[in-house]
Amino acid sequence: MRIVAVLVGAGMAALTLTTAQSAVRIVSDPGGQIGPYLENLAALRNSGERVIIDGPCLSACTMILGVIPHERICVTPRAKLGFHAAWNPDYYGRPVISKAATKLMMDIYPERVRSWIKERGGLSPKMMYLSGRELAAMYHPCEETRSSAPSQHSLPPPQSAPTSNTSPPRAAKAAIAQ
Repeated sequence: MRIVAVLVGAGMAALTLTTAQSAVRIVSDPGGQIGPYLENLAALRNSGERVIIDGPCLSACTMILGVIPHERICVTPRAKLGFHAAWNPDYYGRPVISKAATKLMMDIYPERVRSWIKERGGLSPKMMYLSGRELAAMYHPCEETRSSAPSQHSLPPPQSAPTSNTSPPRAAKAAIAQ
């Protein structure tokens, strides 16, 4: 019985080490629909993986800042976050701002990011970027280089077309509330 307990404990420790060493590296993410992103980000949060922002993370991708715990996010000098108001296409495919989805995004962001956005006039159709020293003041730098990084993979793209940002389904709202 004691041997079984030791083996189970060793197995659990191995699983913990594997999870702790894996990371998701965001190199270029253009964003997309809010609902699918929230579902993917909730799964990523529950995985325990670290997130390395190593390039552009735009639009819905930026919600990662509010869904993933702050201590599990790091940024490289190449990290660049792009924020804009959420929108839906009209009958002709032109973007129409969604106030409800834009408010949801603002509610998801951590206070420091919300303040940064508000200081610049709030979310609008025009993309605003957070990078360099301003970003480094909010998130800690990644310690490893590309060649010495732990096993990693990219955030899977949402299954929906990335042409619009829509309100998330109830399940996604509930997932990020956990």
